[in-house]
Amino acid sequence: MNAVEISQDVVLEPADNSRLANLCGQFDEHLRQIERRLNVEIASRGNRFRITGQPGAARLGSDVLRSLFQLTGKEHLDRERVHMYLQESVMSDAETSSNQPAKKGNGAREADSGEIQIQTRRKLVRARGANQRAYLQNIRACDLAFGIGPAGTGKTYLAVASAIDALENEEVRRIVLVRPAVEAGERLGFLPGDMSQKVDPYLRPMYDALFDMIGPEQVARLIERSVIEIAPLAFMRGRSLNESFVILDEAQNTSVAQMKMFLTRIGFGSHAVVTGDITQIDLPAGAESGLKNAIKILEHVKGIAFTYFTPGDVVRHELVQRIVEAYEADGGGAGKPASR
Repeated sequence: MNAVEISQDVVLEPADNSRLANLCGQFDEHLRQIERRLNVEIASRGNRFRITGQPGAARLGSDVLRSLFQLTGKEHLDRERVHMYLQESVMSDAETSSNQPAKKGNGAREADSGEIQIQTRRKLVRARGANQRAYLQNIRACDLAFGIGPAGTGKTYLAVASAIDALENEEVRRIVLVRPAVEAGERLGFLPGDMSQKVDPYLRPMYDALFDMIGPEQVARLIERSVIEIAPLAFMRGRSLNESFVILDEAQNTSVAQMKMFLTRIGFGSHAVVTGDITQIDLPAGAESGLKNAIKILEHVKGIAFTYFTPGDVVRHELVQRIVEAYEADGGGAGKPASR
């Protein structure tokens, strides 16, 4: 039986029309966004709001309205900002309700509020939710960390932020970005340009993260000096990477042999992060994913950490989260496999 719905009244002060318009959005689009995300109804008149829904949702809706109104005093709200705040609020509420806070480790810098953050050249990157915090802590604490889960959960973005942080703190001497080029069958010679240009399309998500955090000009300079290296997975054989931060992205598209080859490249003073989504494998039919095989073999090996993300960790457009949840409900589950 569904819980009885309640209504909570919220009065926002000061009754500033400009701030209220910022809060509500054009044609109340921000209020409708909150309604859809929390499954509540919001009625408003001036600076008075009534939130109706199940008790937990109505309470969270009231808190969100008050907090967003505080933000209107210093910034303009848009759909993305409201979405991100809602996502953080829902994650925080779920974590508080479960009474299982993430363990504190020797991870990335921890703010006074308890949140984990990384300050890059151009922006502050903050962990959102328990899984992202655990992921950053695992990256810092272990030489090899896996981030596994659906698209939009920040696996690659946080790995790149951690790599930049390690480089700028002189913990490593270079960053190596690796990705299997499944669509081209790993045979890249027919593509125009040098090695970096050949694999650019496959590494675009990591480039985007780098550009966002340190800027295109700095990225270009670091690539020119080989401080940032672009390496297709097929070309990693025979190498040993010392004092490097290595990221293998889209690892679900590696073969078992490729995954073993990559993992045995890790050298002294290096960190490696492997990211992937085991629900989006593009390998030929019948081929076993190197990522799924690694989970089975390495999950209990000391010094290796696994972080499993869920649809609830998606931090992209709210529609992405609903898409991921729909696929999971249809049997294309994300995160940790139910069986080995």
